[in-house]
Amino acid sequence: MSFGGSQPPYQNPVIPFSGPIYGGLQDGHEVIVNGLVLQTGGTRFSVNFQRGFDGNNIAFHFNPRFENGGYVVCNTKQNGSWGQEERKKEVPFQRGAPFEIRFQVQYTDFKVMVNGSYFIQYQHRLPLHQVDTISIEGIVQVSYINFQNSRFAPIQPPCYVLPHTMTAKPPRRPKRGKPKPPQPVWPTAASATVTQMVLPGLHSVPQMPSAPVFPNPVLTNMLYPVPYSTPIFGGFYPSRNIIVSGIILTTADKFTINLRCGSDIAFHLNPRFKENAVVRNTQINYSWGPEERGLPRSMPFARGQSFSVQIICEIHCLKVSVNGLHQFDYQHRIKNLGSINQLEVLGDIQLTQVQVF
Repeated sequence: MSFGGSQPPYQNPVIPFSGPIYGGLQDGHEVIVNGLVLQTGGTRFSVNFQRGFDGNNIAFHFNPRFENGGYVVCNTKQNGSWGQEERKKEVPFQRGAPFEIRFQVQYTDFKVMVNGSYFIQYQHRLPLHQVDTISIEGIVQVSYINFQNSRFAPIQPPCYVLPHTMTAKPPRRPKRGKPKPPQPVWPTAASATVTQMVLPGLHSVPQMPSAPVFPNPVLTNMLYPVPYSTPIFGGFYPSRNIIVSGIILTTADKFTINLRCGSDIAFHLNPRFKENAVVRNTQINYSWGPEERGLPRSMPFARGQSFSVQIICEIHCLKVSVNGLHQFDYQHRIKNLGSINQLEVLGDIQLTQVQVF
């Protein structure tokens, strides 16, 4: 899928950061990076639009440098080799100051706006459709990375889903008896037209309509209650995503993310700080299966630090990333993915974002 309401934002990513761009870049897309240049720690930072996570094919390398009077380098890396640099002897950034960069994707080039002003254009050297990853490194702290599509005309406004402990106020009566215009009624899990897709080795799994799916927007300046629970309408089937973000308490022992099927737990993700482990498991009929603990690198969670967990459902497994880096696959033990109907988060964290899309 291409973004246009369906690409979730990345909030407070840990730098260095790499995260997927779903469906690749297209003409009309815009990527917005909001953050702060750090005072110390180096002399440069970079934003890369690339293919994959290995950094061997970078379509656009945007690299401000605070050295030799300051300048910005733009370049492309293809099959591990850099091309000819394009330099601009100007740096529209200041150490210790916030910034906003808008990368506007056009048919022939990238147009870069910094703090609302035009800065540079960079002609494409690699095909746009190959770009499926954004990475950021260097002396910056990033607040968010947002994705927009100026060519996208939404057919449904975003649906704001508040934490379950909050209640809505009843609608006011119209004054003088004048009827209000009818409000649109958007499909729910019970009323939406749902087709069935049968996958090899799996039960019948619901496939949602082809209309764009909007993630729940981030609720700013508030925290979700913990423990937290929200329904997963239609089940957690292939192509669906979950993002859970928060801040780990400085005194944390552990926290948990569960994907539940009624009283069973299809996927149990349980970072444990005293054990320095991330435990995964499934519980069926109140009995736990064998634990999985292996990781390709060190513990991806740290006390006192922010985190973002992304869970992507595929046909045979769940793919789990932390702060934009893939950590492990978890093979489905409960095969009826349509029965996964609840997301649960609990433990020693402050919960800042939950998205199911």
